Amino acid sequence: MTDFSSKIQEPRLWRSDGWTAQVIKNEDDDGWAVAMTKDGQSEPALVGPWTMGRDKKNPKPLDGNAFSTLVKTATEFVRRSEQQLHASLHQSITVTAGSARVTVLLDIVPDEDNPYAVLSAQDDGGETLAEVRVPPSFQLKRSNAVAWVEGGFAGVGER
Repeated sequence: MTDFSSKIQEPRLWRSDGWTAQVIKNEDDDGWAVAMTKDGQSEPALVGPWTMGRDKKNPKPLDGNAFSTLVKTATEFVRRSEQQLHASLHQSITVTAGSARVTVLLDIVPDEDNPYAVLSAQDDGGETLAEVRVPPSFQLKRSNAVAWVEGGFAGVGER
């Protein structure tokens, strides 16, 4: 088990602030890369090119400023990835049916064994009007949201 509480400040390995930076040989060419791994994760969150040292053979050593910049970059990358995932799993469209405004929501549950999605409708006050289980491949489009609402919340669901 790795002790994430200990700081490491070596030329090719730094650990601090919940992150580990490791300079590695770039498998695609003669250069170097740096892998940023969040504590507790088995895979790097970000891998990017790393600068060659003055001898043009070995990598430039890690230092405090470089590590801080790498932590900031990796943190921002992880945050954007999480936002993108959340947006793809939780979608909503507000439609007007008759005189009522209804928000139709699609929430995908990415279970490895049995993925599914829940399609629901809420009124302006946030009250749930309907909820059905749909395939995770269901695409929330304005046209099918309007049809579902105007059809009295019938005709959609797992088949």
